[in-house]
Amino acid sequence: MGSDRMLHKTKVNDPLQSPVEPTRSRDSDDAHLAALGYKQELKRDFTPWELFGIAFSVIGLFPSITSVMAFSVSNGGPIAMVWGWAICGFFLMCIALALAELGSAAPTSGGLYYWTHTFASPRYKNLLSWVVGFQHHWSNCGVAGIDWGCAQQLMAAASIGSDLTFTPTNAQTFGAFAAVVVVHGIVGSVAAKYIARLQTIYVVLNILLCLGIIIAVPAATPNEFKNSAKIVFTSPGFRNLSGWPNGFAFILSFLTPLWTLAGFDAPIHISEEASNARVAVPWAIVGSTAIGVVLGWGIMLALAFNMGTDTASIMSSQYGQPMAQILFNSFGKNGVLAVWAVIVVVQFMMGMSSVRDGALPLSGLLRRVNKHTRTPIYAVWFSVTIALLCGLLAFAGSAAISAVFTMGIAAQYLAFIIPISCRWLGQNNFRHGPFYLGIFSLPVSAIAALWMTFQLVVFMFPTDPNPTAATMNYSTVVWGGVLVLSLIYFYFPKYGGIYWFTGPVSTLEDSDSFRSDVHADEKDSSIEKARS
Repeated sequence: MGSDRMLHKTKVNDPLQSPVEPTRSRDSDDAHLAALGYKQELKRDFTPWELFGIAFSVIGLFPSITSVMAFSVSNGGPIAMVWGWAICGFFLMCIALALAELGSAAPTSGGLYYWTHTFASPRYKNLLSWVVGFQHHWSNCGVAGIDWGCAQQLMAAASIGSDLTFTPTNAQTFGAFAAVVVVHGIVGSVAAKYIARLQTIYVVLNILLCLGIIIAVPAATPNEFKNSAKIVFTSPGFRNLSGWPNGFAFILSFLTPLWTLAGFDAPIHISEEASNARVAVPWAIVGSTAIGVVLGWGIMLALAFNMGTDTASIMSSQYGQPMAQILFNSFGKNGVLAVWAVIVVVQFMMGMSSVRDGALPLSGLLRRVNKHTRTPIYAVWFSVTIALLCGLLAFAGSAAISAVFTMGIAAQYLAFIIPISCRWLGQNNFRHGPFYLGIFSLPVSAIAALWMTFQLVVFMFPTDPNPTAATMNYSTVVWGGVLVLSLIYFYFPKYGGIYWFTGPVSTLEDSDSFRSDVHADEKDSSIEKARS
């Protein structure tokens, strides 16, 4: 639901002026949502634990690492895997903490969009929230990335099981991808209470898989693939296959942890379905990220010590997946098939959670809530459609489909940077929620915004310093094109958003009472400031 609901703000319903004190009652959740300008349309079926489960399931730690392992293996090998994850872990926690504060202050399913319009200066709030809305919609390429990874893993399992007599084509992989996406759309359309009850299973499977890898890989790997601490932690272990200078190659390896731990906003988008949202939402964001950082580093250590030094052969694996080759070297055919089956199941569960938090409304139709399931079915299937369109990049080559991973993060990061920055740079009276960092709030927000800005630039570089049509990073074209087109649409003469877009609209049944002459003046003033 979230991002196209527009709030006609007055002092009556401005949460910055009249915050609701948090309690664990659903009445308090509904009252605070009303203070934000929205009526309760979704059922609050998610407990705090289940909200955490959604966040951790979206991360899907080991399957996510499996999908993007190539970025670390080819841009530094063991050193990039271990030190790259550790460095990114610090900055990822800063992002999680900065978003958690905003989620605690105003937990609504359109959080990023809503926060931007609420905290930005009057002259820029319409434009910035417009950009955030479009970028957030496009960040659902992340759903495509998750399901494409699942399809690749299915194809890899088929190759391993057939002793390489089966080699999947792009069309076959796309067919598996489309089937996974459609099934996720069906699951995401059911009543939220059923998805909520599955979260314990998701969390347990995720953690058991991670711990199993951390314990089993060192125990099963033959001595010929064992690496010393010198190889794992120091410069002799650096393996650069990219062609870029070592320093920049190391930075490119960051895409593995950055894409893996990119589910920060999942709890935000289902905050209107969670009980005690002002506390549960921030702790779901922070808790899932912190556990992901720690367990992920453990996985990277286990793999780095037990992958050998021949990263070129890992990257050129006949199974099409670097992780499949590493696990095959450790477990053999039967062992890797058993592990791979669990990876596919957990990856599939990631997609179930991701499609459900899609929340991609662009019109009155897409934001409708089904009266039987109390879920935004149209928004879910719009998310499915976007994912399928992204998957068509597979037919343009491996470099093009790889852009799905970077496009999703780039769009997500821009949608994060703007509200975090507006909180401090805009003209607003921000009042924190129960989750608050105190004197660390500003430096954490600044570090998060600067880090994401830096990474936005890095994401646009190709994996090869001398790119061809086949190795071009198409994120630059597609993501940049979406950004430019959204700006053209906003400023388009006569019909552009600058002439009619005024930000979030209240869904309260008594919202007509807010439409006073004073409010009309404020609305006209907002549009005039945007035009000037």
